Amino acid sequence: MTLTAEQSRERAQHRYNASLELCPARQLLEAISSKWVTLVMLALEESPQRHSELRRRIPGVSQKMLTSTLRTLERDGLIDREVTASVPVRTDYELTALGRSLLPVIFGMKEWAEDNMDTVATSRQHHDRTHAGVAPKQ
Repeated sequence: MTLTAEQSRERAQHRYNASLELCPARQLLEAISSKWVTLVMLALEESPQRHSELRRRIPGVSQKMLTSTLRTLERDGLIDREVTASVPVRTDYELTALGRSLLPVIFGMKEWAEDNMDTVATSRQHHDRTHAGVAPKQ
């Protein structure tokens, strides 16, 4: 039986359910929802960057965490790593087409966080005041 492209996409969508514990889509969702992934993707949006440039653009990220994040993004096909033979060796990181397709989602989350931070901060303060000294339910 031959499937149309639309039928193939529909079938593939039914194979993945991020609500299921062992679903690969859930693992991908966990990976791309990391704050470091978000910040690296935002930093690479304008142009390719070297590791040292990314460290300067992303305050608070350790060298180890940045390296780990870049490896994950490369493995998932969201960035390309280009090594140029020179002294010292130059390594640049750049978003792939797949990585660029994720940017609207990341920008949407960033914008939402910035637009709603005051409301969330107020909610947190209210919650902390009303639940001070109350042990969490288990």
